[in-house]
Amino acid sequence: MTNQKHLLIFILTLGVFGILNTEMGVIGILPSLAEHFDVSISQAGWLVSLFAIGVAVSGPTMPLLFSGINRKKVMLLVLGVFVAGNVVSVWAPTFTVALLARVIPAFFHPVYCSLAFTVAANSVTEEEAPKAVSKVFIGVSAGMVVGVPIASFMASAFSLQMAMIFFAVVNGMVFLATLLFVPSMPVEGRLSYGAQLSIVKKPITWISAAAVLLLNSAVFGVYSYFAEYLKAVTHMSPNPISFLLFLYGGANMVGNVLAGKLLTKHAIKWVGSFPFALGGVYLALFLLGPFSQPMVVITLIWGILAGMGGNLNQYLMTSAAPEAPDFANGLFLSSTNVGTTLGAAAGGFFITGMGTSYVVIAGFLSILLSFAVLTLRKDRFAPTRKLPG
Repeated sequence: MTNQKHLLIFILTLGVFGILNTEMGVIGILPSLAEHFDVSISQAGWLVSLFAIGVAVSGPTMPLLFSGINRKKVMLLVLGVFVAGNVVSVWAPTFTVALLARVIPAFFHPVYCSLAFTVAANSVTEEEAPKAVSKVFIGVSAGMVVGVPIASFMASAFSLQMAMIFFAVVNGMVFLATLLFVPSMPVEGRLSYGAQLSIVKKPITWISAAAVLLLNSAVFGVYSYFAEYLKAVTHMSPNPISFLLFLYGGANMVGNVLAGKLLTKHAIKWVGSFPFALGGVYLALFLLGPFSQPMVVITLIWGILAGMGGNLNQYLMTSAAPEAPDFANGLFLSSTNVGTTLGAAAGGFFITGMGTSYVVIAGFLSILLSFAVLTLRKDRFAPTRKLPG
């Protein structure tokens, strides 16, 4: 049974990697896509932004609609949609077709990810649930960070089509692994749509969603411009910048593992201290940004904290509504995507008005607001109660 659980969590982690890789990997080949479809780079950017909008819109609804269906069948459906979308993207005759091949799978993105978090948590004891979820989050971090350089490398070393085929192959492998090794998972004790929707009547649900939005905004409001910061403030050349971006991504995965342990044993202390820790990193970033050696240490610590933050956000949302985990995970995904969008906009605002080094102000403002929101939570982050199915 233990080996089966490990295999299940591994497949879920790989599945989340494949889906996040499809979403974020395109960033590494945007210039090639713009040239291929003869569109501007800003137009090609819609391949990223419309995907994120699709996730944000469908996050609260799609997991709810599929909540009563056998979870293995739902995962196979979503993975099949992603494989089909990837294949169409490889040979898309026009930019419009490529855009549709991206947007349609985006609406199914929250279904798989919310299921992956829920199934991972329910596959172990209640005490071990944060650790299981943290392992799935490794796939999230890898998909967000590793997919970009891999796709960029394949496009430059082979062809644009090979980079797109890479997305399809990863999702296809997970589809086969799910089909062959994941057991049937019928939903037991299914909650009605009304019962699940009732969590929106609870103030703690909205407080938690606001906290997740602001905490994600605090991270991505600064990280979205990290490469530009290293270039303009630290005066680094492209190779050291690439190294620090990889370091940040690797540190993210370390943070995922550490978060699982901290949320298992010290959830209340960790949630309360996170804004202060992130604020300390941004203060160091602002004061020591021009110096390359301190930036290596800052990047490492920042990456670890950012990886922990993803797990913390998911914990906040599901602990607020343990009676409807799929719907709560959908709200988590929507809140994080909206937070990323707003954070990036805020960071851009301060860069335009004050200069690149002042992008940290966007992070500080989100941190202060998130701390204020977190103090409103009356349950003090009660542990998530597991449900059958």
